[in-house]
This record gives sequence, C-alpha cells and structure tokens, in this order.
Amino acid sequence: MTAQWRTSLLRSDRTIQEAAELLTENSLRIVLVIDEQSRLLGTVTDGDIRRSLMAGHRMTAAVTTMMQASPIALTQGDSRGKALQIMREKDLLHLPVLDSKGFVVGLETMRNLVFEAPRSNAVVLMAGGFGQRLYPLTRDVPKPLLPVGEKPILENTLEQLVDGGFSRFYLAVHYLAEQVREYFGDGTKWGIQIEYLEERHPLGTAGALSLLNRDVVDSPLLIMNGDLLTRLNFGELLDFHEKHDGLATLCVAEYDFQIPYGVVQSDGMLLTEILEKPVQKCFVNAGIYVLEPSVLDRIMPDEAIDMPVILQQVLRGGDRVNMFPIHEYWLDIGRVEEYERAQADVSKMKS
Repeated sequence: MTAQWRTSLLRSDRTIQEAAELLTENSLRIVLVIDEQSRLLGTVTDGDIRRSLMAGHRMTAAVTTMMQASPIALTQGDSRGKALQIMREKDLLHLPVLDSKGFVVGLETMRNLVFEAPRSNAVVLMAGGFGQRLYPLTRDVPKPLLPVGEKPILENTLEQLVDGGFSRFYLAVHYLAEQVREYFGDGTKWGIQIEYLEERHPLGTAGALSLLNRDVVDSPLLIMNGDLLTRLNFGELLDFHEKHDGLATLCVAEYDFQIPYGVVQSDGMLLTEILEKPVQKCFVNAGIYVLEPSVLDRIMPDEAIDMPVILQQVLRGGDRVNMFPIHEYWLDIGRVEEYERAQADVSKMKS
C-alpha cells in the first residue's frame, strides 16, 4: 500500500480545478473523492478530467459532476494477489482500500505492486528554431538554452522526461546548433542516449523527422517543441495513445480570450441580447504529439513541413487523430512576456 495515499483525498465540495491540481501535486495519478466522514464517493483520474473538458465542463464545476461514482475497491486485509488480479481483470492502475464501514484507509497502485519498466519510446525534441520573437535574448543563445530558474528551458523538459522513464532522445537542431550539442553532449550526464538531427536549412516543425533512421523507430514516437514548460504526465499520454486506435495524438491546451466589445446577438433585425466583453474558450495546439512510425513515411527527405500539415494528411487519408487535453501546467515560451512568466512560475513551483 502506498504511504502517500492521504495526499489523494479530496472533499466532495471541491472543484474539477482543485482535483486537477491535486493530481499534479501528489504523483499518484488518482484522486479519491470523499464525504465529510471520509467515506469514498468516487474517483478522478487524468482521463476523467480530459473527458470532462472535451464534454464542455468548466474547471470551476463541482468535482462530483465528473467523478467515477461507486468505484471498485479493496476491503482492508485483502491480499496483494487479489489486488493484482482485480487490477489486471478490470484494467485498473489503482484500487482504494476501505474498511468495513466504507471509510478510506489506503490506496493500492499497480506501480507499487509490480516493477514498472522504462519506456522504450524514442523522444524527439525540436530545438532548432531561431527564437525571433525573443530577440535580443536569442541573439547569441538558442532559445532552448535560455535559462528558466537555474536550468535551460530544454533541460527542464529533458529531466522531466528522464524521470518518466524515457532514455532515447533525438534533438533536432539548426540555429546555434553547436551550443546545444556542447551543452547536452551524448546524454551521459543524465544516463541517457542523445543523438542529433541537424537541419541544413530550416525544416519546419516536422521536417526534421525525415532525418531519423526509420529502421530504429519501432514504437510510437513522442515529439515535443523545445520551448515548452509543462507538468504533463508523459506516461499517461503514451498510454492514452496506445489505447485509442489512431495514427497520431495531438495534445491540446484550453485557451481563453476576452472579446473587448459587447457582442450583439440577434434574430434577423431584432436584437435578442448583448453580451458585454464575453470570454471565449477554445483548444489550441500544445506542441506535443505522439506518432505511429508509419506516419514518418509521409515526410519527404529535406522537405520543410509543419506538424499540422502532417496531421491534416493523416486525416485526409481516412485515419484517426486523437486529441489529448492538457489540464496540467503548460506554457509556450514564444515571447518575452511568456519568458518572464516562466521565471515566476518556476520560482513558485520551487517555493
């Protein structure tokens, strides 16, 4: 039984946002929703929150609106063998442990019960852009090496992926490539393998994938822009991709923007309502993707092409592209304002 199970508890009067924050903080990948007496009411996982977002629920809604009610649970005293059997039969990663009165007294996780093998998937980090919107910061330093906190942007991402079990990395480089090579080397410092995909000329956000040795890519490929900060659980992303029959998975982030005017609604010439400066919500491309190896065959050697074009080609071919909503922290460091925000965010995370 995991010793940190109490960090997974959340009262039923809390919000979806609070459940998402707890999932990020406790690393157990589950929230146990309880009543005032600590009786189990339901559970929440990353998948539940993502499905809730896709269904249009707001993060401020009550957690009870999207939790899995009456979840399968163990009774205090049940054996390890029984826990494993239930998890395998029901395809579960967690089982709450209850006493005879339904009070939560623990949590069993598959991670605790069996050894979790490292991820064999290769990771491609796109680190070749000019960073023009961050100039003059990027005049002499490539954007992925700009410091955020005590480490470069790309090192923060790399270490998070290493902690997640990934060990095969490719860095796509172009602008000031020698600095990136010098800093990261062959990956020995982190106990991993790093190889470089060097673009002779800019190849867009997907063209560098043509430089991969296709023979060694035999499992879903994780691709990520090198100028992102996120606390996304990459293992959850890979698991999602493998369970949802598609050639590609696109991570999306929710984006809010306020219309600075009163929006007029009408029926013909008749005014029906005026909405004063309404806030609109949409999903945006988060710059993180999972591709099946066969998608690489669509990328021509030395051709500049962007990832959205590749995904459109997959769709036009009649194949499936899934969306994976990110509810965790995510920031695209494209402009000076985002870079300054990243510094403040990292400082808060460490405090």
